[in-house]
Amino acid sequence: MLNYREMLVEDYDAVYQLWSHTTGMALSDADSRIEISRYLERNQGFSQLCEYEDGRIAGTAMCGHDGRRGYLYHVAVSGESRGFGVGRELVARCLKQLRKAGITKCHLMVIGDNKLGRTFWEKLGWQYRDSIVLYSHDT
Repeated sequence: MLNYREMLVEDYDAVYQLWSHTTGMALSDADSRIEISRYLERNQGFSQLCEYEDGRIAGTAMCGHDGRRGYLYHVAVSGESRGFGVGRELVARCLKQLRKAGITKCHLMVIGDNKLGRTFWEKLGWQYRDSIVLYSHDT
């Protein structure tokens, strides 16, 4: 039995464990407990989690918005939970929350050589945007 609910900071250790064992996922200092806590607090109700009855994490999807566009991060499903629609349901729940907030478009980033991730998003109908270049800079 799977249970879907809002992701909370109390879930950090378990979700970080999932993320660190998910092929294609890149983690950084921005994924520390304090940074994830800040993100979840700023975007209450948007990030989603799926767990088994025994508390094992089946999947996660971090979600938030800037008032104009939504963003998805760390959509991850455990190996044993793949193929059962967990990722699809997590994404659907995040998009529903964004629609409720009046956000009409959502973006996400996938590491370029993450074939599994890219295939997942394309199967869900997400549009690959090769005309956008991402720049980053430390603050």
